[in-house]
Parts: sequence; C-alpha cells; structure tokens
Amino acid sequence: MTKTAIYEKNQGEEDLKIVCYYKKDYSSLNTWITLIWITVGYFLLCSIAFLCWGNVLLENLTIMKLLVLAAAAIGAYLALLIIYGIGAGSFYSQKYHRAKQRAKKYMRDLSRLEKMNQKKETDRS
Repeated sequence: MTKTAIYEKNQGEEDLKIVCYYKKDYSSLNTWITLIWITVGYFLLCSIAFLCWGNVLLENLTIMKLLVLAAAAIGAYLALLIIYGIGAGSFYSQKYHRAKQRAKKYMRDLSRLEKMNQKKETDRS
C-alpha cells in the first residue's frame, strides 16, 4: 500500500500520461518536438552570431566564401539534427519502456491490494 502511494505521489501521474501512447507514437512525437526546438535554437544561434560578427564576414565576401559559409552552416545543422534525432529517439524509447514497467508494477500492486481488501471484507462478513 505504501509503495503504491509513493509511486502515485512521485511518478504515477507522469508515467500514466506516457503509457497512454503507443511506444512508437510517444517516441516519434517527442523526437519531432526535440528536432523543432533544435531548429529554433540553431537559427537563433546563427542569428546572434551574424549580428556579432556580420561586419567581419561581409567585408571581404565573395560568392565562393558565401557558398562555403552556407555549406558549413547547413552541414552543421544537418549533423546536429541527425545526432539529436538519434539521441532523442533512443532516450524517449527508453523513457517509455521504464514508465511502462513502473506502471505495470503499479497496476499489479493495485490488483493485489484490491484482492487483500476483498479478502478482509469477506472475512468480516
């Protein structure tokens, strides 16, 4: 009984929200959310970098330097997306698995508690 109360207080609500999804849906949704925020952060970082060092970059800018700079920025962005996409996918998959195991144990404990309560009620009668 104590275990179930502690679980409900600490992790129960979050775990039950997680396990209402299928594993692939939960992992995919949160991976997409991560990739969107990585995109926002990367473009903010590029914008701030351009504001800080834009004058230096634009002084001797040629078409070739512009293409190299654009290729480097796009390459770094794609590498960042791939690394974070793989990492987020495995992280959220493991998070789902752990939440599913805890929720399964919680449900098993609840059924045992219910059986104990039924047995006590039948003994009283």
